[in-house]
Amino acid sequence: MTNIDQFESVFKAAERPLFELEAVDIETILVVTDLDPPATERFAAGVQTFLKGLERETTQWKTVDGNEYDTVGELLQKVGESRCDLVCLYRNLRMPAREYPYSLGVHVDVLTQASSLPVLLMPHPAHLETMPQLQPARHVMAITDHLTGDHHLVSFAAHCTPDDGKLLLTHVEDQVAFDRYLDVIGKVPSIDTEDAREAILSRLLKEPADYIDSATEVLRESRPGLQVEKVVTLGHHLTDHRRLIEDHAVDLLVLNTKDADQLAMHGLAYPLTVELRMTPMLLL
Repeated sequence: MTNIDQFESVFKAAERPLFELEAVDIETILVVTDLDPPATERFAAGVQTFLKGLERETTQWKTVDGNEYDTVGELLQKVGESRCDLVCLYRNLRMPAREYPYSLGVHVDVLTQASSLPVLLMPHPAHLETMPQLQPARHVMAITDHLTGDHHLVSFAAHCTPDDGKLLLTHVEDQVAFDRYLDVIGKVPSIDTEDAREAILSRLLKEPADYIDSATEVLRESRPGLQVEKVVTLGHHLTDHRRLIEDHAVDLLVLNTKDADQLAMHGLAYPLTVELRMTPMLLL
């Protein structure tokens, strides 16, 4: 390696992406169900309790019950007419959830991708009947495999966390991709495989860790009571994410679901939303 290459590497390594807090404006929240009006009001009351950390004095709540729409198009029209900033609904809307446990349902699928609005995905009311009464979400986790620079995700997750709650900023590095590149490196004689493994992994985990540290500093200035916890790890299986959620007693999971170059949910978002049916999720 030339001296110029060494200097460039040192210079790039010194770069540290810093968190920038974004304003999150949620003035109107729409709750959608396929239930009758009284049951819809009961479900909406539970959601309102759950979102105490997000609610402000000026927040307006609206509902759409099962008598107000049938088709996906009608639902999208109702959402548009509400001029809401957040839609709250549940998996398998207008579908028998217990017959199709590993699906979101066409209404939810289309709404999460056809609309730019964030969507709060709650457990189905059939499950909520057997669960304890909903309590305000206190442990909120933002999770991704590319947390560095994702100001929107972190800002939104922080906005959902009450002042006395805990915000977990979680970066899960893809172990499958890491192992694949290390396998290729192991076939290049001029590169020491073990040195490369340690150096690359250290760098991959350092950048999101540094970013979370900068986010912690910014959030502590604006919200001194908020507890921010850093979780940076290597993994890829759904079981790894499930373990993190269970270990940290997560009440609300916040994750990105949209890519500019595709319509379907990207990455691990869809299997997470399908598999973790009892975990409320905020899909951005």
